Amino acid sequence: MDIKTATALRRLRLVSAPEAVSFILLLVCSVLKRTTDFNAVPVMGSIHGILFILYVLFWADAWNRTKWPLKTAALYFVLSVLPTGGFFAERKLKRAAEDAVIASRARREGVVNA
Repeated sequence: MDIKTATALRRLRLVSAPEAVSFILLLVCSVLKRTTDFNAVPVMGSIHGILFILYVLFWADAWNRTKWPLKTAALYFVLSVLPTGGFFAERKLKRAAEDAVIASRARREGVVNA
């Protein structure tokens, strides 16, 4: 994996959890708006919108660089529109990055899969 691909995956991973948190907070703010006089929806909506746009841009860049199959790319996109999906995307991307590091070290040391 080259450095640009690793960077694209890292950016996607780093924005996925904050995007999920902002989505959950936006849902909470929506409920509070309808049940109380508290209205933070415009602020949280803007924050979540920016994070969602960043997620989609980083997702497109990662898909372009990694050449994911359509099924994998679709999974990461669907996770962006689920309230807690960003947490799952972050965990899956972190695991994939760790596996890539392990594979790279194994290749460097000449270890062959049996």
